[in-house]
Amino acid sequence: MDVTMKKVVEASYLTADSAAHYRTILRYFYHQHERMRDFISPEELLDYLRTIPMFGDYQEEQLHQQLAQLVKWNNLIARQDMTNAKTVEEYKKKRFRYQSTPYTIEIERMLIVLEKKVGDTFQGSLERSQFDRLLQSLANLQKELTGDLSKKPEEYLRIWEDVFRYFQTIRTSTADYIAYINSEQTDQRMQTEAFLVYKNQFTTYLRDFIVSLQNTALQIRERLDELTLDKMSVFFEKLIEHRQSIPRLEDVRSSVEEWRMEYLEYWDSLRQWFLGSSLQQSELDVLQWQTNEMIRRMTRYVQRIGERQQHFRSRKNDYLHLAKWFVSTDTIAEAHKLSSVVFGAMTIKHLQLEEVSTDNIHSETWEEDPVLLPLKPRTNRYRERTKPGSMVSNTERKRQQREQYLAERKQERLLIERHIDEGVIRLSTLATVEPFVRKVLLSWIGKSMASKDGRVKTDYGMIVKVSIDREKSIHLHAEDGTLRMPDALFTFEGEGGSGA
Repeated sequence: MDVTMKKVVEASYLTADSAAHYRTILRYFYHQHERMRDFISPEELLDYLRTIPMFGDYQEEQLHQQLAQLVKWNNLIARQDMTNAKTVEEYKKKRFRYQSTPYTIEIERMLIVLEKKVGDTFQGSLERSQFDRLLQSLANLQKELTGDLSKKPEEYLRIWEDVFRYFQTIRTSTADYIAYINSEQTDQRMQTEAFLVYKNQFTTYLRDFIVSLQNTALQIRERLDELTLDKMSVFFEKLIEHRQSIPRLEDVRSSVEEWRMEYLEYWDSLRQWFLGSSLQQSELDVLQWQTNEMIRRMTRYVQRIGERQQHFRSRKNDYLHLAKWFVSTDTIAEAHKLSSVVFGAMTIKHLQLEEVSTDNIHSETWEEDPVLLPLKPRTNRYRERTKPGSMVSNTERKRQQREQYLAERKQERLLIERHIDEGVIRLSTLATVEPFVRKVLLSWIGKSMASKDGRVKTDYGMIVKVSIDREKSIHLHAEDGTLRMPDALFTFEGEGGSGA
């Protein structure tokens, strides 16, 4: 069974009815594990719990029951304590000491990280120093690979851990900060006037990060290009040698290939994040684009806030200042002149010419010929007067257009038939063709691609089978240019009906 499909019973204590008890017990085991104290006695645990107000009436029998349940959930391992047994009765009671399992330690470690998160929002940051540290770690790795790799394996493990510690910090912190900026809460706050106070701080922070990223990213890419898989495979063997030197009771020979694959996948993820692949853009380019997009989005928000403030800004002082101007005028004529300058003409009429007789943009309106515009009453009852007319027969005109159309189609078919040689047309054997012929042949190729058997019924009533030779490239010459395309063979298999 796949490990990802396995039921994680070790996490049952998080959602149990007495989750508060279970979590307090296991958190104590976690803290003792961090202090390198693995085996905890029930008496010690009970003394600790009773120091918490919530566990003031907590009984020893209840503790033993909950410890037994945690053992069933694989959170604890019970080990019989025989050191303090002074009598046979004490020995028969099977006093136990408990040790937390690795699953439980990792779950508690994860919970502590989650508890440090503030609310439901992402945190993260764009740390410029992490890229510099990663570059330095890659430089140390490259320096070791140029040598004879004669150091102790644990030295190479330290270099490997430095590289991926900084890389992991870059991935998580940048991803969390991008998610924080793109969150709905942050987006709403940016659209408020309070954001103007932080605008310069945000843009400076993002701009400095981009500049630092551009200075460092190219050097990191160059290092990764130089650290090929052949060079790294030797380094992987040193890491495997270190893991093999750690004493284990299990057989580690079957794990060597898994370790090698693990290191290869880690290294490949690092290369794809910075270099990308032929099928996927690098995450570094995506990060640069997202950071620039954040700056553009903040600029748009600031512009909209400024426009909104300008729109609602009171112009009372402006109008009072204009009023003083009007008060200082001596005559009504001067007031009219001032009004024309400040407010413009009050009853202006807009004139428009539908047909301009000249293309000169410097021509004056008064130099153009007058245009008569009929005025219609503004009422929905108005109807234009019409005169009764007679029906005109277009039979003769239709017959002439039909004959002209058939003649053109006949001429087109003659042009096509002129290039047919023994029932086939091969593009590679054609000389210069008419643009119309090229257009027809390309349309037949396009229709054949949508047909299962490659057969096409043409507009002239013919059935044509189109065969394309993709291995052979030719130049189809026409009167208006040359087209480079695969060679094709058109085989005419007879008439498919009357032509158009």
